[in-house]
Amino acid sequence: MRIVEFSPEGTEPISLYQSIGASSVALGHGSGETHVYCVHFGPGGHIGSHLTGSCQLFLVVQGSGWAAGSNGVRIPLRAGQGAFFERGEVHSKGSETGMLSIMVQATELELPSTLQPHSGLA
Repeated sequence: MRIVEFSPEGTEPISLYQSIGASSVALGHGSGETHVYCVHFGPGGHIGSHLTGSCQLFLVVQGSGWAAGSNGVRIPLRAGQGAFFERGEVHSKGSETGMLSIMVQATELELPSTLQPHSGLA
């Protein structure tokens, strides 16, 4: 598992289309079958440990929670952070207080080098 930051501090201004006050963070590039979900966790909610069927980018947009890799260690996540799981990686996630997240699954999904996630947390 790799933790990714997508908070406002890491954004680049959008200069196309006469944009004002808008910025973005590139989060990944993928190919193959792709699915995007909005996942709601109530207080104490969780998704149990399982293998990913495809690469997965899990992004917290509201609230806070945790993600765990194959070792089961829960890494805290807040809004503006996320976790990236390789295909076939054992993982779980959840929240003690409630969390809203976006989950992107793709056959192949690569994080851009500019994102520089924290690695070695699995």
